[in-house]
Amino acid sequence: MLAIAGGKGGCGKTTTTYRLGRALAADGRSPLLVDADVEMPDLHRVTGVPREPGLPAVADGRRPASVAHAPVGHPALAVLPAAGAGTDALDAAAPRLRGWDGPVLLDCPAGAMADAVGPLRVADRTLLVSTPRRRSLRDAVKTAAMARELDAPPLLAVLVETSPADDAATVPTEPARAAMNCPVAERIPYVSSGDRRTQPVRTGYRRVARKVQQRNI
Repeated sequence: MLAIAGGKGGCGKTTTTYRLGRALAADGRSPLLVDADVEMPDLHRVTGVPREPGLPAVADGRRPASVAHAPVGHPALAVLPAAGAGTDALDAAAPRLRGWDGPVLLDCPAGAMADAVGPLRVADRTLLVSTPRRRSLRDAVKTAAMARELDAPPLLAVLVETSPADDAATVPTEPARAAMNCPVAERIPYVSSGDRRTQPVRTGYRRVARKVQQRNI
């Protein structure tokens, strides 16, 4: 069970959850994508699946396979939305999520409050997500420290360009790696809204998926 976590909102966690799930599916895995952000759930929007049923139903005892939604065009993906979930839903659902036959990706909330602690407590490892900007990286460093304390140490990091590059504010890969004390699997390039040239993004996440699998996740 892999937490997709970062300290700053809007750094690309939900997109990374979805894109990494698609890449794992393309490699023959059967990923389950779980929205673990019960306060601001939006994985269903990114993946284009219904809001319900989802995590609350699994917390109440249903099997994930009977509840999860497959995004249109991606039948190998399974998505559990979090609409209507309480703060204790993930803990209640965790035993059934662990029975999933494939990788489980938890789309985590930002920050370091209690709602961000819960998914890290449930996860086995963490994939850190940050933009390559200094402020975002500072927050990712805090997330990395929290993940280590909760026994879900960082496995890899992904740097996601969520806006056009500003060279003055962008941190090179090696200093970013050193700050997070974690290997950087990939830098995902910025693609503007509506831009159909997404092949570099798909290729980047395929590389992330392979590196994750090489580390036995």
